[in-house]
Amino acid sequence: MKNNILYNKLIIGGLVLLFVIYNFVVYNNAAFIQEHKLSDAAIQGQQLWQDNNCTACHQFYGLGGYLGPDLTNIASDSIKTDAYVKAMINLGKNAMPKYNFSEKELQEFLAFFKAVDQTGYFPNKAATTEKTGWVKLKIKNTTDDQ
Repeated sequence: MKNNILYNKLIIGGLVLLFVIYNFVVYNNAAFIQEHKLSDAAIQGQQLWQDNNCTACHQFYGLGGYLGPDLTNIASDSIKTDAYVKAMINLGKNAMPKYNFSEKELQEFLAFFKAVDQTGYFPNKAATTEKTGWVKLKIKNTTDDQ
């Protein structure tokens, strides 16, 4: 009985040690870390996005509410210009409420949308799955797949 308890403790201890080593290796590997820094205007736009609970209706990368459209790549949409986006934000349409943001706040929203747009495509039709299970994505403004 005593040997079983010792054996179980050794197995559990070994698994915990493997878990710690695995996490250290995976999360300290610079190849998997991408740094995207937001400008001050984009940070303010993100704060406006959060303060006005825009995620309740809109999504980025398909995550968020479903009342409004996904806005992941709105900044690179050739039909929806900056003027169009600013007008939609302040004038609203259908279920979208009217807001009264200043020109500075609208520019901050646009800076935030442009920063999000640079992070990738949604839906990412160029994504491929490797044999190892890793998904390779095409990241915007790069020549290499990530």
